[in-house]
This record gives sequence, C-alpha cells and structure tokens, in this order.
Amino acid sequence: MSSSYTVQLTESKGSSAWKPSAILNTADNGATITTGANEAENLRQIQKAGRQLDNLGLKQVDLLGENWSLERQWAFHKGFMDTRSTNQVNWANHDAEALARLQQLADVSNWTRELINLPPNAIYPESLAQRVIEKLSAVAGDAINATIIKGDELLEQGWIGIHSVGRASQKDPVMLVLDYNPSGDASAPTAAALVGKGITFDSGGYSIKSSEGMLAMKCDMGGAATVAGAMALAIQAGLQKRVQLILCCAENLIDGSAYKLGDILTYKNGLTVEIVNTDAEGRLVLADGLLKAGEIGAELIIDAATLTGAAQVAVGNEYNALFSVDDELATQSLQFAAEHNELLWRLPLQNWHKKNCPSAFADTANSRPQKGGGAGGASNAAGFLLNFAPRDGQGWLHFDIAAAYHNQANAMYAAGATAHGIRTIAQHLLTI
Repeated sequence: MSSSYTVQLTESKGSSAWKPSAILNTADNGATITTGANEAENLRQIQKAGRQLDNLGLKQVDLLGENWSLERQWAFHKGFMDTRSTNQVNWANHDAEALARLQQLADVSNWTRELINLPPNAIYPESLAQRVIEKLSAVAGDAINATIIKGDELLEQGWIGIHSVGRASQKDPVMLVLDYNPSGDASAPTAAALVGKGITFDSGGYSIKSSEGMLAMKCDMGGAATVAGAMALAIQAGLQKRVQLILCCAENLIDGSAYKLGDILTYKNGLTVEIVNTDAEGRLVLADGLLKAGEIGAELIIDAATLTGAAQVAVGNEYNALFSVDDELATQSLQFAAEHNELLWRLPLQNWHKKNCPSAFADTANSRPQKGGGAGGASNAAGFLLNFAPRDGQGWLHFDIAAAYHNQANAMYAAGATAHGIRTIAQHLLTI
C-alpha cells in the first residue's frame, strides 16, 4: 500500500461493485467521494466520508483534484479530524490565499477543540485565562493587553455572579478582560466585546447533577473557548478594529461556602436575583460579563455559552441557537452562518422574556424551579440575560451553542468539541 492515501471527488458512481447509494468508495491507496447537484448535501456527505475514513484508522490523507473548493476541503477536515486532533489533511493544490485560510481555520479550530476537550484537572479558571492570553498574544503580539481579576477582587469590584458561582472551589474564580487594540491608541473606541461562559467544571452546585450528566461538564467552558477562537481567527484574517474579550470563569462546586438556593445576589446595575437553581449558573456569570461590556461601551456585544439543555432539545446537536431582540443584527448573523456553513437557528426572544423567571423576593429569579427551567427554558435564560444587556439589547447577540460538544462520536464529528460557531462570530468582527 502506498504511504500516501489520496481522496478525490467524482460525480460518477464508480465501480459496479458498490451499491448505487454508496457515497464513499475505498481502495488500497485511495478513496473517491461521489458528489451530486445539491451542494449543501455534498458538504454533509463529504464530512461524513471524512468521519468514515477516520473510523477506518487512517491518520493522514492527501486531497487531490480540481473539485475541492475551500468549503469542501473544510467539510472533509471537520469529519476526518479525530478527538485529539492528531490526524492530518494535506490540502488540495489551490491558490496561496485559500491554502492560508484553510490552515488558519485548522489551527484555530484544533486549538479551540483541544481547549474544550482538556480534562478539568488541567483546565480551571486561571489556567483557562492564561491559555487564552498565550494563544492570542502569539497571534496578535503587542496589540494584546490582558487583565485578570480573581478571587475576592471580583467581590471588591462588584462582580457578584462570577464570585458567587466560583467561591466554593479551591481554584479562584476569574474574569479575564483581554484588549486587542491594533491602533495602540488608548482612546480608540471598542468596536465589539465578546463575552464567554467559562465554567471549567459544573457539578450543578447544590442542585447537583447526576453522575452521567456531570461527566461531560468539562465542556461548560465551551463558550469561552468559542469566542476566544473566533477572535483569534478574525485577527489572523486582518481584523483592524479594537475588540475586547471578557471571559467569565469559575468552577461550580460544593462546600460550606457555596452559594445556595434562596440566596439573593445584587448586581452592579442594582438588579436583585434570587437563586432557585444553582445549576443555572452560566447566566449568573454572563450577567457580569454583559455589564462589563456595557462599561467598556462596545457597539457590538456577542456572548456564547453552553447555557441550556433546552436549546439542545429545540435545535438538536447540529445547530447552535441564536437569540436577539435586534432583528437586523440577528438576520446578519444568520446570513454569516449560512455563508460559512455553520448551522444556526433563531429562537424566540422578546422583551417580556425578561420577566419570565419571577421571584416574590427579588427583581427576578435565575430560572424557574422546574426541570429544565420549564417551557421555553432557553428563551427564558436569554430573557434573564437581556436584563443585563446594554441599550435594551440593541447590538447584542446571544449564542446558546448546542452544537459545541458531542458526548459521543456521530456520523459528522468525533467525540468531544466541534468548534462550531467560530467562523460566524469571527465574520461579525470582520464586518464591524
């Protein structure tokens, strides 16, 4: 067998030895993938073929032929890449710009996936912040300035959500504020702020998860990794506007100092929040991040979080869910997602969703005391965040990233993180 295993695209069905329905035909030294008239379906089938070749034990392939567009090559890469990102795809021979874009995508996607897949003994709030600083400094050099606020400093500065969620852990909770300012002008306006949920492990707190439900909770910092990856991708693509990254990082654990059901938190904007579910912690830390974005004065604010199981129930594992009260901005986001072949679906959010988690003892509760937050749980969580979004939610997008992580391998992805969503968010930064 040749040391080089090639993969080519064809529009013909190939040898009669294969069933007419076969998309992937394999031989000793190479494989062919059959394409059709529907390009969206072609991309799905190419990604599935990549997954099948990884399952066969291949670790390196060469893409050959003229039919490999950038999007087709990227679809194959998503399917072929194994959980630990050890497989290698040698791109088809195209122009230098396309090859550079593909390599940037691969590098940032693999970094994002690896960060999410790391075990919780390796990733805790401060180590997550440090890894993000190292990556973005490597990409942007002196244009990066980072500030870490941790432990009781959070409480002193009023970041009550992050501190409350993370105070029971031996690892200090952290807010990372990373400023990318390519102009070097300290007075330059911040064009955008990215806010990420960085719960490096989520036990559920006193609303404790089952063992099965807790096993994958290293992925609960997927929002932080996704916005960090999007920022790195945009910088590599030539981003020239000032953007700040705000990561809200904590371990949601249990001891005698942990926050409890019935506690009432008072946020910097004066809003009081009754805790009715300690497993609805992501929105508590994101509230601090949104308030910080408001202090910065960013025109565009995007947050990303593995926030609710309700979003996953609504859109499945293939789509991310989008929430916004800014219709023009939401439409733009759906367009960007379609252009980059990242499945995204808008779910309902209205101003009245802010009141959908009522409390008799505070301005609002952090959820409803029902399984999954009750009916419309994902919209109610987004409505909670809307209480903290500047300008009544104009210029704000909330991504509930249901497609960011798969507990088990499937026909499209290896087990673990997917990095789904980084291209859409990066495109927002590149068009501000």
